[in-house]
Amino acid sequence: METSSERAPLAERVEELLAPGGPLPIVAAGDPVLRRAAVPFDGQLAPGLLARFVAALRVTMRAAPGVGLAAPQVGVGLRIAVIEDPAPVPEEVRRVRGRVAQPFRVLVNPSYTPVGTARAAFFEGCLSVPGYQAVVSRPAEVRLTGQDERGRALDEEFSGWPARIVQHETDHLDGTLYLDRAELRSLSTQQAVAARWAQPSPERAARALGFGLP
Repeated sequence: METSSERAPLAERVEELLAPGGPLPIVAAGDPVLRRAAVPFDGQLAPGLLARFVAALRVTMRAAPGVGLAAPQVGVGLRIAVIEDPAPVPEEVRRVRGRVAQPFRVLVNPSYTPVGTARAAFFEGCLSVPGYQAVVSRPAEVRLTGQDERGRALDEEFSGWPARIVQHETDHLDGTLYLDRAELRSLSTQQAVAARWAQPSPERAARALGFGLP
């Protein structure tokens, strides 16, 4: 548990981070903050500062661009993440991946548990691991619990691509990167994915690169 003296530096760090304005710098793999479990949020940031921090996460996520961003990815070890996905994809991709639009929302102290045993595997990337993607097998449906930025309880089931997003961002808060769960034989540059593996499913990549799918 953090002491009051530890909370003050955390708020000060966030203030310093926000001072320049605009998108925040995104921390890349290799920084220890991405490998530590984030501290549960319990008021370390005053409401006004929390609102400004959430707004900055949203600006940063959109500018990247990405569909989710966790506080550790900007160097802040608090269990806070944001997600938003306009899902501008072709109908076949929408159908195969279950990618449907998600409005902007804030996840505070989230945790997830699988619903059922079905799994889905697709190429996945990360703003903190720029330039690469890899296939990750994840539960196809999860139950997410936690709160929003106003402290209201969250208890919701997600399936398809939204389930992948909330798992990816919640993993960040546990010090886990998507590469920890990836099929490493699938690891590809962004250019290779665009040129070779842009199909809605990774079946062709699995055959060519020699990895299994659930």
